[in-house]
Amino acid sequence: MGGERVGRGRGSSVRTVAWAAGGVVLLAGCASMPDSGDLRGVESTPRQDTQVRVFAMPPSEDATPTQIVQGFLEALTSDDPDYKTARQYLTPEAAKTWQPGLSTTVLSDGPAAQADPQDRQDTGSLSYTLTGTRVATVDAQQSFAPASGPYSKLVRLTRDDDGQWRIDGVPQGVVMGESDFERNYMSVNKYYFASSGEAAAAGTPPVAVADPVYVRSHVDPTTQMVRSLIGGPTTWLDPVVRSSFPEGTALRKGAGPLTPDDRGTLTVPLNDRAAEVGTARCEEMAAQLLFTLRNLSPAVEEIELRAGGGRLCSLTQDGAETVTTRGALHQPDYLYFLDEEHRLVRIAAGSSDTEPEPVPGALGEGEQALRSVAVARDERTAAGVGLDGRSLFVGSLVTGDSLGEPVLRSRGKTEADRLTTPSWDAQGGLWVADRDPADPRLYLLEEGTGEPLEVSTPGLDGRVRAVRVAADGVRIALVVEQGDRRSLLVGRIERSAPDDGTGDRPAVTVLGLRSATPELEQVTAMSWAGDSRLVVVGREQGGVEQMKYVAVDGSTPDVPPPAALTGVKNVTASEDERAPLVAYSVDGIVRLPSGAQWQKVTEGTAPVYPG
Repeated sequence: MGGERVGRGRGSSVRTVAWAAGGVVLLAGCASMPDSGDLRGVESTPRQDTQVRVFAMPPSEDATPTQIVQGFLEALTSDDPDYKTARQYLTPEAAKTWQPGLSTTVLSDGPAAQADPQDRQDTGSLSYTLTGTRVATVDAQQSFAPASGPYSKLVRLTRDDDGQWRIDGVPQGVVMGESDFERNYMSVNKYYFASSGEAAAAGTPPVAVADPVYVRSHVDPTTQMVRSLIGGPTTWLDPVVRSSFPEGTALRKGAGPLTPDDRGTLTVPLNDRAAEVGTARCEEMAAQLLFTLRNLSPAVEEIELRAGGGRLCSLTQDGAETVTTRGALHQPDYLYFLDEEHRLVRIAAGSSDTEPEPVPGALGEGEQALRSVAVARDERTAAGVGLDGRSLFVGSLVTGDSLGEPVLRSRGKTEADRLTTPSWDAQGGLWVADRDPADPRLYLLEEGTGEPLEVSTPGLDGRVRAVRVAADGVRIALVVEQGDRRSLLVGRIERSAPDDGTGDRPAVTVLGLRSATPELEQVTAMSWAGDSRLVVVGREQGGVEQMKYVAVDGSTPDVPPPAALTGVKNVTASEDERAPLVAYSVDGIVRLPSGAQWQKVTEGTAPVYPG
């Protein structure tokens, strides 16, 4: 295996580049480093191709304190599975107590290290302060969260019995720069089942819900994700989902790494806590694994679960889609929008035929002029807001069906202060917000009919300007106006029996609201665009309008942003990512086929996919 020495400039460590089958292996070390001064910009590794793997080198003999700190920070960015090399920079006592899995702190640049000017090497004890600007954290559950503000942590060094400098005081977790984080980690959805209210109705397949986490991309991610899935959902999602894995289930001791065989079957050996599950529950467990591993390991075609010394069940990808329902499994049949006469019309989704046809029923006949619409996910029912924004109508997409009276009215004084565009969940619930400043509210119409149920939003500071509910019915995206700012927040929908014990209607609450676009000052349009992804139109403070993808946890997905488009008023996407993005802009209704530029579809307004 040949190699060469490459440096990264003054004050940086040296890496050995080894060419190996399957990619490039980088050995991070400290063979040529300054022996004094401060450490600056330990943004150690520019983002590399996914085949590049980085391994750390242990401390050299008689390494200086500066080299020890630098080498330790370098080792945190390596692909060493258990951070064994990083621990070699620590004293034995510190190595035992350090827990790198507790958290990952991401800084805008790599951590800088400032030596305490009062310390002297001849005392046998030194300290450095690690500093930087935080941009994100990943917690022990591998859950991502945007962060801000300064980072400052102390690192203490001492001489061991052999006179070698080692770190004896180190912050828990790991820290690295943003580009190193992008190289080292990848976002993967793990899947659980909706557990509350209508989403768990008896006799219907459970609804799969995505729970995004970040795992180390070059450290056996398949086994990491299996362990993470079995370990349970993240704290944020836990109140509204369930797992079919029995409590206490884990991979059998010594299992891993997990790899599929040449037939695409991945065998997952579990401990005895799973040994007594029945076939139906076992297949749900396998479906969770198949959905979780689908994008991570395309070679996985089938899951076989084993426990108690025997085979529990097996399930293929096709079988998983019969065990549970998931928003992204089925492409929409049609794209819907309003024509120049404010009627609801449609064209086949993704078709080259752009000649619209009125939908069957009153909404397509123009009985009521509309300003916005939403079509149920089964494409049998639609809801529309009247032209003045005051009234919400619901009608069947059946020829000859009459419209009837509005199911909800707003008392807002202006069109902008009345009803938002409605949104359907996969269980037939219809969601809409009343923007009346005197009485702003969020409503749910169960099955699209009946008395509107007011949804509680404790902790919401501002007025809801737009609503989009995920297909799973347990996550909701809201554009919230507070002063001059419009932010995109994502919350979870919790349902519970009413306090009076009658059981007539559930109490519905939106909790856990968190920002999905902390950097955007003005969000003007948004839509779900995947199981855990949204497409957003907005601008940063003092910036220009942009369209981008964001994840529900506030991270930026590793996908190209949509092509630039000016004057966007509405945007719609399907949870099925094969359906093209569609927008309403100054050019009319346009769509973005995969790998192409925006293309004019037709004249009209308010385009929507079902949902």
